[in-house]
Amino acid sequence: MCLAIPARIVALHDGDMGTVSLGGIKVEVCLSLVEDPAVGDYVIVHTGFALNKLDTEDAELTLALLEESGALPEGAVVR
Repeated sequence: MCLAIPARIVALHDGDMGTVSLGGIKVEVCLSLVEDPAVGDYVIVHTGFALNKLDTEDAELTLALLEESGALPEGAVVR
């Protein structure tokens, strides 16, 4: 089973790379599969690739459910 999680783009880099943040953890990911990525967008990330954009409301709901279930530590998601 694979897991892809929502993360917010916090920086764009040269080429197709960018930095995303989830719970204060920042990771560099490839954004080549995302059309017109922008800082502040939520994307679904799996194994270092942003797969597509996600609506902010849906992303925050998913992150809240992950936090509630214990999959993310309480307070890890900054809204």
